[in-house]
Amino acid sequence: MDWSLGTFLTEVTERAGYDRPQQGARAVQNVLEVLGAHLVGDDRTDLAALLPAGCVYLLTAGEPASEPLTPASFVEAVADRSDTGLAEARREIDAVLPTLARAADDALLRRLLTQLPPGHAGLFGCTDPG
Repeated sequence: MDWSLGTFLTEVTERAGYDRPQQGARAVQNVLEVLGAHLVGDDRTDLAALLPAGCVYLLTAGEPASEPLTPASFVEAVADRSDTGLAEARREIDAVLPTLARAADDALLRRLLTQLPPGHAGLFGCTDPG
């Protein structure tokens, strides 16, 4: 999928039910920064290539995480990054990750999910790879 930053942020903003695009932009930043720390190698680069140019650094600039996060810990990490509660963090994740999943082909999505502990597929709005 080839999309502009505006289109990507609009989709995230609408999916989350936010009133302002700035809320969608904040969600994208929080989720991509946490996700990027847990992806490595070509898979992270391939996902970054699907993102609008303004979002690439959010996924790729961070240092790799020292340990993998369970899905619940992923939500907590987004909540910590956004300085919000778990419900708002989940709202951000539910807007951003399924949007990314829609952009990725099945092979890339499967590779991404194999880098993450079991259970993350639900955060992307899909089932665990078999």
